[in-house]
Amino acid sequence: MPITPDTKDWTWVLSRPCPECGFDASLVTPATVPGTVTSMLPRWRAALRRSDAAERPDDSTWSVLEYSCHVRDVFTLFDHRLSLMLAEDDAQFDDWDQDQTAIEQDYASADPAEVAVELTAEGEQIAASFARVTEEDWDRKGTRSNGSVFTVQTFAQYFLHDVVHHLHDVDG
Repeated sequence: MPITPDTKDWTWVLSRPCPECGFDASLVTPATVPGTVTSMLPRWRAALRRSDAAERPDDSTWSVLEYSCHVRDVFTLFDHRLSLMLAEDDAQFDDWDQDQTAIEQDYASADPAEVAVELTAEGEQIAASFARVTEEDWDRKGTRSNGSVFTVQTFAQYFLHDVVHHLHDVDG
């Protein structure tokens, strides 16, 4: 059964801490992202080893497995977008329907062990990509299809909130 899509604009986390997960974007720079991402990977793998990882806690909430697939894909998507921001002036991002992706890729039926390997590889990849960002590039811009404009700095903050928040969602 599909989850009701989340249509909130989460860019507000750039201006104030998230009351749900406690994330404070003001503490994040592109330079702090690599260490934070790699330190969370063991917690994601541990969550995927739970016996109930594929079970939804209720009809309106993704399972640990589905959240993990989503985070894996966030790593991939944001790595691509970061590359665009660093290579192009005012990069433009295509829309991504995360809920449609979950259905099309059948997140709910994925193999947790395979997802753990893929999530780790994609997490290490984006960590390495952020590690290569120089401070001179922090102000480079990218625009999301809905008009939200990010700098590499705010993009790093927004990205990291997504990963931290979902780890909180799964009690990781």
